[in-house]
Amino acid sequence: MKLLLTSSGINNPSIEDALVDLLGKPIADSSALIVPTAIYPFPDGQGGAWRAISGQTESPFSGLGWKSLGVLELTALPSIKEESWVPELRETDALLVWGGHVMYLCYWMRQSGLADLLPSLSNTVYVGVSAGSIVMTPHNPDVEFNLQTIPEGSDVTREGDRGLGLVDFTVRVHVDRDGFESMAEVEKRFIEETLRSVRYDKPRAAEMLGIGLRTLYRKLKEYEIG
Repeated sequence: MKLLLTSSGINNPSIEDALVDLLGKPIADSSALIVPTAIYPFPDGQGGAWRAISGQTESPFSGLGWKSLGVLELTALPSIKEESWVPELRETDALLVWGGHVMYLCYWMRQSGLADLLPSLSNTVYVGVSAGSIVMTPHNPDVEFNLQTIPEGSDVTREGDRGLGLVDFTVRVHVDRDGFESMAEVEKRFIEETLRSVRYDKPRAAEMLGIGLRTLYRKLKEYEIG
């Protein structure tokens, strides 16, 4: 599977060029399926799903001018036979996974069987937006936020801190946007989490972070990390 993991969708020419390169042909000659499932737990989730499907979102996504566009609703898949949706998925050029609730999306990706299928879709371009990108990583950084809209005791919360782990890196979205973390806040938290994971072995932490030890010490002082 070819991946295009974005924060806000196809919102500039360079990202659109990357999509076309991954498709290997123009968008107008390509088929797509959109997954709106992640948006449902939020207020106006139904309206958000309609906007994602109909191309009424702030950043172009389903409204890019695809040759054909269908909807893959994950919550419906466990109750229908695989032959009703898997063949079309395998033939589709792009899988568009809309943003929203990471925990809910990850749960339904597993429940529907899509999570197991993704690694075998070697010719498909997976295009993620926000939660649709985060869900591919090993961890869900939005656990506390996600729990606010899920009933206590729900099966959705099982393994809620985990993503699908189909990539080995972390994704942070909407950095420096109003209401979201700044780049400095993201960097500080990532350094703190890395230090905890290696029991404060600073040389090992610097190696995992991909920076020099002197740079790590400078960052520790800058962010007042004890």
